[in-house]
Amino acid sequence: MPKLKTHRGAAKRFKRTKGGKFLRSKAFKQHILGCKTTKRKRALRGTTTVAHADAKKLARMLPYK
Repeated sequence: MPKLKTHRGAAKRFKRTKGGKFLRSKAFKQHILGCKTTKRKRALRGTTTVAHADAKKLARMLPYK
């Protein structure tokens, strides 16, 4: 069976944890930040885990990660 190609867009956006879950950064923190409160922007820092339904799709896109 041939090698599977990694989806390069997904590889740049997601990281796999030791337990096999995927980490993603939070949305809505790139631009138009003036109207968002400091509390809201602070809550958008860091990473969170990907939903279980989306993790299945990611596992297919990132076979060797």
